[in-house]
Amino acid sequence: MRTFGKKTWVIAEGYIPSYGTGPEPEFTSHETACILNTSNRKAQVEITLFFTDKDPVGPYRVEVEAQRTKHLRFNDLEDPEPVPKDTDYACVIESDIPVVVQHTRLDSRQAENALLTTIAYSE
Repeated sequence: MRTFGKKTWVIAEGYIPSYGTGPEPEFTSHETACILNTSNRKAQVEITLFFTDKDPVGPYRVEVEAQRTKHLRFNDLEDPEPVPKDTDYACVIESDIPVVVQHTRLDSRQAENALLTTIAYSE
């Protein structure tokens, strides 16, 4: 399999609402980085968060197995600290090998849920 992607990705927009409607965990409002690793090697990924009014936080470290995808909910990131809710943030995602990153948000604050998705910016 050919390796696709880049080593650095940026999601300039992030926000996790503190509440939602509908059953959990399926309808919990969340942000997700969908990371695709098409290579034959495990990807070591680091995520750094940036905020409007405080210093960056990170790195959050995750692995994506060879020829696999990981749908990583920012809500689940805990170390070095949980991602704050109701707070604007952005992130830089760096991998030791090329990967592809797509950003998805489920906003379930209203009964009519909104799903947003876009490819992240790569460098």
